[in-house]
Amino acid sequence: MTGVQITGCSTSSPGEAARETTERPVSSASAGSRILLAYFSRAGENYSNGGRTNLKVGNTEVLAGLISERIACDVHRIEALDPYSDDYDETVARNVREQEADARPAIANLPSSIERYDTVLLAGPIWNVRAPMIMTAFTEKFDFRGKTVFPITTHAMSGLGTAERDYAASCPGATIGEGLAVRGEEVRDADDAVRSWLRRTGVSARA
Repeated sequence: MTGVQITGCSTSSPGEAARETTERPVSSASAGSRILLAYFSRAGENYSNGGRTNLKVGNTEVLAGLISERIACDVHRIEALDPYSDDYDETVARNVREQEADARPAIANLPSSIERYDTVLLAGPIWNVRAPMIMTAFTEKFDFRGKTVFPITTHAMSGLGTAERDYAASCPGATIGEGLAVRGEEVRDADDAVRSWLRRTGVSARA
């Protein structure tokens, strides 16, 4: 299904940190700076190396875990009010419908505010060349003016896809920083890539 692959995401991977859906006290490399890592992830049947695999923990969840272990941040897992199916083909079909309709899937657990954050890391898979529509539904709920947004993606072959452009449109007034894209099949060995990206972007001096 060229161009329509989806890769999984959720947050329980290396360590318990990424399993947190509540916010934790934060301190960052820059004095007074606060960081939010908001991610959407899907486990279940996923694309992998031309075939399928069944993931207990989604790829984006694993990547969020690697990042949250390296920096001081609050972690928020974005969950759909109508959960996405564990079945790969059903999720592909739903994603196509949502993209074609420019839909905004309902979110079960929106934070009350993101006002106190200076930096927001937006992590999600790339489905059919762009982030799932639930990520746009999330960003459009908040005021990102004056914040720095870093796109983070897991993917089969599309890298960041259109995430940078989409977040620039849905987060008006934000600065869009350098993104991080990791292939889903490689995410469990991505610690070096995460460290390098964190150092390069200056997200945290702890990397």
